[in-house]
Amino acid sequence: MTDTAMDRRAFMESGGKGLAASLFAGAVSEGALAQASPSPRATGQRMPEGASLPSPTPRERRPDSVGFAVVGLGSYALNQMMPRFASTDRAHIAAIVSGNAEKLRRVGDAYGVPRDARYSYDDFARIGADRRVDAVYVALPTGLHAEWVIRAFAAGKHVLCEKPMALTSADCERMIAAGRRAGRKLMVAYRSHFEPYNREAMQLMEARAVGRVRLVRTEQSYRMGPADPASNWRTSRALAGGGPLEDYGIYGLQSALYLTGEMPERIAATAFRPSGDPRFAEIYAHVASQWRFPSGAVAQLATSYDSAGINFAEVRGTEGVLTMDPATSYSGQTMRLKGSQERTLTPGDPEVQFGAQLDHFAAAIRDGTPIRTPGEMGLRDLRLIEAIYAAARDGRTVRLAPDGRMLG
Repeated sequence: MTDTAMDRRAFMESGGKGLAASLFAGAVSEGALAQASPSPRATGQRMPEGASLPSPTPRERRPDSVGFAVVGLGSYALNQMMPRFASTDRAHIAAIVSGNAEKLRRVGDAYGVPRDARYSYDDFARIGADRRVDAVYVALPTGLHAEWVIRAFAAGKHVLCEKPMALTSADCERMIAAGRRAGRKLMVAYRSHFEPYNREAMQLMEARAVGRVRLVRTEQSYRMGPADPASNWRTSRALAGGGPLEDYGIYGLQSALYLTGEMPERIAATAFRPSGDPRFAEIYAHVASQWRFPSGAVAQLATSYDSAGINFAEVRGTEGVLTMDPATSYSGQTMRLKGSQERTLTPGDPEVQFGAQLDHFAAAIRDGTPIRTPGEMGLRDLRLIEAIYAAARDGRTVRLAPDGRMLG
């Protein structure tokens, strides 16, 4: 969920077999992955180091403001999403959920959350009767998304789920089905769809600002510090899947799709892990893939937890080049468009992306506005991730249907 920070939003306890183990089995040529960590459940961690809490400040709300319950009070929720509620027009924090009582107290006091709106994971079902809560924001590690999204729908709430939507396409399908049964809305928190630079890039590509697209390149990488599955959820296969592809690399995957406006028809891929490194006992260090689109355009995607930091996207067309570096950060984006002349574009403040996605979901709930990043988009992306791992595992080019399902 983050660009570089290695926060932990919840932790895990033992019980059962690892989630999604079969998805990644045998997918690495540089030595077999270790047995996945046991199936996790949300318990609650101590307050993340460096977490910043506001002083309680009463805020006047619109009558139609959507009340959110935040599930998972880790670094991303505390440092990025929760502070941005103050900049929204129609969203507010109505409840919080954590397994750590001290964190519930401190965060609840800081955000003015009533004591009876501070829920533990064990008593989460009570939230169904809380009329102050319209929607649930699931900010837990990925391996817990499916369980808690489905629980939120069972409680009769709309759901904003962090990316990636789940660890498998089958889980995505279960989540979508649960939302339909409940008659509630599901949105995936793909923040770049609400960020001015990426919104401008989408519009430029639709207008053929670089001519016909021939090549897209994306890379999202950084070097992870010392870690293992017991200390960092991102190194746990049960919580994070294959590793950097689902976490940081999904920004590049998304970029390749919305910058071309196409779905790939073929994917080839490689995955790598260094032997003997506890960071990569259960996950990959690097994943790279090559895509072929129906138009003839190609994409080259790379992501890594073990190389120098970069967050980059480039589109090369028949008449120009669009470069974003950084491309999908929390802030600091840059964009250059080179054609007959070179221009530096500054379409807006990237930091509005957080509040904008909250207001967008509020509009979907209150006004019926179509959701820009629905659960079906999250499902599509998991199908592509599964295709990348299958291509890496089998050493072959995978053929895809238009909806991302693997053929043959």
